[in-house]
Amino acid sequence: MALNGRSVIVPDGNVEKALRKFKKKIQNDGLLLELRERETFVKPTTRRKIKKSAAKSRWRKHLKSQKLPPRMY
Repeated sequence: MALNGRSVIVPDGNVEKALRKFKKKIQNDGLLLELRERETFVKPTTRRKIKKSAAKSRWRKHLKSQKLPPRMY
C-alpha cells in the first residue's frame, strides 16, 4: 500500500488529532490556496493588474523603510 503525502494514519481511533495533522499537510502543500484561486476565473489582464499593483506597494514599502528619520533639533 503506497501512501502519498496527503494521507494520515489514525492511531488508536484519535480522529481529532489525525484531522489536525491532515489539515496541516493540506495547508503546507498549498492545496487550499490553489483551490480558492481556481474557484473563479480571473482574466489575464486583471491578474497582471493585481500583480503590478502589489509590486508597486512592495516598492513603496521598501522606499519607506530606506527613508531616513526626520531630523531632531
